[in-house]
Amino acid sequence: MSFPFRSVIFFLAMATVLQNGARADDNWPMFRGPFATGVAAGENFPDHWSATENVEWKVDLPGRGWSSPIVWGNRIFLTTAINNGTTPEAKKGLYFKGEQHEPPDSEHVWKVICLELESGKLLWEQTAHQGKPATPLHIKNSYASETPVTDGERVYAYFGNVGIFCYDLEGQPLWSRLLPPHAMRAGWGTASSPAIHDGRLFLVNDNEESSYILALDAVTGKDLWRVERDEQSNWSTPFVWKNVRRTEVVTAGTKRVRSYDLDGKLLWELEGMSIITIGTPFAQKDLLYVSSGYVLDLRQRPVYAIAAGGEGDITLPANKTSNETIVWCNRTAAPYNPTTLVYGDQMYILYDKGLLACYNALTGEERYGKKRIPNGTAFTASPWAYGRKIFCLDEYGTTFVFDAGAEFQPLHVNALAEDDMCLATPAMVGGRLLIRSAVRLYSIRKQN
Repeated sequence: MSFPFRSVIFFLAMATVLQNGARADDNWPMFRGPFATGVAAGENFPDHWSATENVEWKVDLPGRGWSSPIVWGNRIFLTTAINNGTTPEAKKGLYFKGEQHEPPDSEHVWKVICLELESGKLLWEQTAHQGKPATPLHIKNSYASETPVTDGERVYAYFGNVGIFCYDLEGQPLWSRLLPPHAMRAGWGTASSPAIHDGRLFLVNDNEESSYILALDAVTGKDLWRVERDEQSNWSTPFVWKNVRRTEVVTAGTKRVRSYDLDGKLLWELEGMSIITIGTPFAQKDLLYVSSGYVLDLRQRPVYAIAAGGEGDITLPANKTSNETIVWCNRTAAPYNPTTLVYGDQMYILYDKGLLACYNALTGEERYGKKRIPNGTAFTASPWAYGRKIFCLDEYGTTFVFDAGAEFQPLHVNALAEDDMCLATPAMVGGRLLIRSAVRLYSIRKQN
């Protein structure tokens, strides 16, 4: 490629950046970042911290919410639900039970909060909804577990079994939609976050009664299309996959992974997931990664690497691990709550019970099998990466740091305060790591 032609390409790329208002690594607009990968560019992010070390600021948060923070420019957006009665205390660690079979008989306030990135100062807050919850909740879940999204002009806060609420970046309400509540498996509550692309907002509501995917006009909130789904409760966030062939909306479900075009037409689907699906699909290097690993499903806990261009039913036969569209599959490697992480050519899989494994992301070849994380116990948040390191945050507020290589190399640990129960996946922007705990938000940054 000649120098003048490279210059033209660079100029066009920079023009696109300026038109969009900021570089991708200047913003963190949705769950797991601008590309849903959990990877941040740059070398200035912190790798050591505590409740006091390298803490730029920290602020207490009202209510309870497990939504991740998102960032646009100098604004952080969060959601929370405040119980005016008594909220049952959630224990740290992995355990069964904890179902609350009836919704609480107390007034709740669902809020959207905006903080200044540089200081943590409250810029605005809005009450999206107020009333008694219509559905029960697992003791470890919250009524604000869906991560909001922003397109740089508006912020969209989705509260499952309540509705979706749109504001401008100054906090002025633009539109809202109350959505009918539906029962979830065992009364566990909701968690699937929205996705946005080119003026369209996508919501997946997989429940026990009437599952669907809904596309809304992002400016007006009006329906564009709705497709019913033959699914029961899932908690996976949809992913807008812009690949070399087309743009599609990928949804992971129990019965099938499905991909739709931007008008709701089914493009392809595959069977073979576990009986509960939580992990979010994402793409790296033209491959789509989908996983589903319910801990009690011993038969199916698959990870798929899928190439662009699939059509119709691409399900693998039982004796195959690849076909024309599926590049590789490992039928027993998937985690339960955390989403897998691809960094470089490696896929890192963090398991809820404190194990870490690594595979070649392009071929599926094992780099190292399940390794016990020293003193690691319970993990719900998804892992993240930057600066050639892998970070895994447990429910006790401790982050375990590993070398991002093909060998298992623990480096050190970073612990927060005793009351910092952590289920939310952090955000990363501008050299800052934003960690949300049950009681506060930290801005972690290297201090001069």
